[in-house]
Amino acid sequence: MLADRQRTQLVLIDIQARLAPHVAGGREVAANCRRLALYATRLGIPVTVTEHYPKGLGPTVPEVLEAAGADAVSLSKISFSCWRDDAIRRRFQALADAGRDQIVVAGMEAHVCVGQTVLDLVAAGFHTMLVADAVGSRDDAVKTLAVARMRDAGVQIVAQEMMAFEWLGRGDDPAFKDLISLIK
Repeated sequence: MLADRQRTQLVLIDIQARLAPHVAGGREVAANCRRLALYATRLGIPVTVTEHYPKGLGPTVPEVLEAAGADAVSLSKISFSCWRDDAIRRRFQALADAGRDQIVVAGMEAHVCVGQTVLDLVAAGFHTMLVADAVGSRDDAVKTLAVARMRDAGVQIVAQEMMAFEWLGRGDDPAFKDLISLIK
């Protein structure tokens, strides 16, 4: 199934200042999360930003938070899976009830908060897509294992550029010229 911008919500998980430097390729993961946030905000796709224990791991990196825009909802959590946090689960469900039943997931770390969230979303019946080039772990081998596990659970594995073109759908979409500069 292709991502449909009218049915999609984006969740950016725990791209935090004290965690990102320890993630393999953390700078690239954060840059791709930023791109996803920019695509989403420019196309009217709701964005949820989560922070795991911000007192210890710090806030979301500024460039990602800024790209997510003023309409993004930022929520802190202590459970690894976003789905197991009441406020975040209510946010996902409210958006799904409004027709946004596709959840695109990116963030840190693939084998902990991202992985547990994705597996819970699949179990809850959401069509879930993992943006592999916008996900990281401290160890690349662990990320690879986590992505394989999510794929085996029925998650679609995509790249951030794939999301941009799927959300656009057509080359004559009025947003194409705006997004193409971000894609390149």
